Amino acid sequence: MYKCIIIDDEPHAIEGLKGYINAMPELSLLKSYVDPLIALKEINSNEPIDIIFLDVDMPKINGIELSKEIRSKTNKLVFTTAHTKYAYEAFEANADAYLLKPYSLGKFIITINKLFPAQEKGSQNFAEKSIKENFFFVKSREDDLKILKIKYEDIIAVESKQNYIMIYTTTKKVLTYMSLTEIAKILHEMPNFMQLHRSFVINQDQIETIDGNLVKMTNGIRLTVGENYRKEFNVFVANRLIKAGKQP
Repeated sequence: MYKCIIIDDEPHAIEGLKGYINAMPELSLLKSYVDPLIALKEINSNEPIDIIFLDVDMPKINGIELSKEIRSKTNKLVFTTAHTKYAYEAFEANADAYLLKPYSLGKFIITINKLFPAQEKGSQNFAEKSIKENFFFVKSREDDLKILKIKYEDIIAVESKQNYIMIYTTTKKVLTYMSLTEIAKILHEMPNFMQLHRSFVINQDQIETIDGNLVKMTNGIRLTVGENYRKEFNVFVANRLIKAGKQP
């Protein structure tokens, strides 16, 4: 059982996070604070705290400043904010994760499972509950509508081709009659897929290099992250960027 504390000046945000915590039996909420100064005063370093969920944009003292005082009092520090502009400062403050509001229950569960990987086997991931199979079938337009099996893990990217989509996998390319919107609804239930451009959905596991907003996939496809998707992409990169010199 992991003990949690919430610090957020917005009561509705606290209520939403409480609901997510209650949805995971391995999490237990010790206390929530709307006043960050009271939280600073009351959090006792002698009482073990596993996770502090900390908002950034708060009155009196912001989350970045507060984190410097309470970081040593918790095992994991997770920033929860609606502002991507704080992402760099958050990770300079040695945060373990960054949840961009509004975030779904699925995003929350995936984040907790990454923070405590030993729980992944005992606590079924949200996407695994949504999609029981690890593959699907499509009709190939370029192969006389033959039905082909596609494994989710083999997908590198999916590109919109007007009324069709091109599915790039590790072994083949498949053109099938479907819109990108339709396939995106399915892939977004999986933890490893994200949309980076209005014409592309990619598999995060198949990213080879990132150069600013230019992403190169393992099959050589290069695409520029669309303006509407850059906030989410920047958070994605920040959450996974390992830096030297991190203090315990």
